[in-house]
Amino acid sequence: MERMLLFAFLEESSGCEFKEQLPSLRSQGIVYPLQDILYCDSDGELQTDGNRSGHFQNGEQVFDPEVNEEIVRTIAAQLAEIGDQLDKEIKAKVVNDLVQHFLNENLSREEITRCLSQAVEVLARAIPSDLEREKAMLVLAMVLTKKVANKVPFLLQRVFSTTVNYISQHFHGRVPRE
Repeated sequence: MERMLLFAFLEESSGCEFKEQLPSLRSQGIVYPLQDILYCDSDGELQTDGNRSGHFQNGEQVFDPEVNEEIVRTIAAQLAEIGDQLDKEIKAKVVNDLVQHFLNENLSREEITRCLSQAVEVLARAIPSDLEREKAMLVLAMVLTKKVANKVPFLLQRVFSTTVNYISQHFHGRVPRE
């Protein structure tokens, strides 16, 4: 879900100068269209008939929530609107520092995610209090993804994967809604 949300956010976001490169995320297997996702049944067998995936918790099967592409796109569009407003608040130095971290191939996935997290934390402190903190942090991470990829387009795959990792760690499948 995090991948689909970020991908849709980037598609909906204004000022995204690398939109022609977004399909490469699909061709590289980083993002899958919803209709192409395979599901596993309770026996671990792959299902392509639309059955829901799930897992066992305390001996009982718990189904993963179904993800509706239209809902994801609607949420992404709302977040992109917020992101367009927050975009102006992000100083070039923050973006340039992040670009340098992403260019440093010696940094591990965890270290680069930590750098993104720190940048988001710093920016979130300066955001108006009328915006829910969790939503602000999600949108800021997504806007930083756009700004880094705008600055250095060949970093798209790395910054996209790092942001998905950040979202997964910090929001655990929860998406702040309007």
